[in-house]
Amino acid sequence: MLIFIWGVVIVVLAVSTVFVMRQRQLAPVSDSQKNVPLERSVFTLQIGDIVDYMGEDWVVQGTLVYNDNGYQWQEYLLQDGDRIRWLGVEEDDQVQVTWLTPTDDLEITGTPPKQLQFEGNHYRCVESGEATMSRQGMTLNRSSKRCQYFDYRGPGRQVLTIEDWDGDIEVTIGTIIHPSELLLLPGDGQPVYE
Repeated sequence: MLIFIWGVVIVVLAVSTVFVMRQRQLAPVSDSQKNVPLERSVFTLQIGDIVDYMGEDWVVQGTLVYNDNGYQWQEYLLQDGDRIRWLGVEEDDQVQVTWLTPTDDLEITGTPPKQLQFEGNHYRCVESGEATMSRQGMTLNRSSKRCQYFDYRGPGRQVLTIEDWDGDIEVTIGTIIHPSELLLLPGDGQPVYE
């Protein structure tokens, strides 16, 4: 009789397992869930993810992917309340991550110079060109299909960028940071700020 009871228990467990497995296979998976990795890197951030930098949490609101004749890099628009930052990510020989703050304190008219002074620091243009864009989510007034860019290096790890979006000039200033300085947390795929 004991063998019979154990046999029934095993059959019930096997049938239950098969039923649960089939239900999981039938559950619909949205397109946004199919290709999103569970762990985030500076290359796989999604709208709604959280970027913790120096103890402050920033929400990914949008992504811009730049393409200059096949060379690509990206910038994430991050927001914390009224504050905006750009997280730049590019990979050439190594990964370079920049933390950038928009500024209105540097007025640029005409073609940006090869060298400039800003906030007491000397900056030298190290790269410039024209890139096409693809975008997702909120990207502020960066809505043109192309932009001219001018990347500057300053003392230490200081950087400055000038971008011309069909006559709308945007300047950001910041620093090169190490990816390990960031804590990246997956979000729900939705922007937090509208």
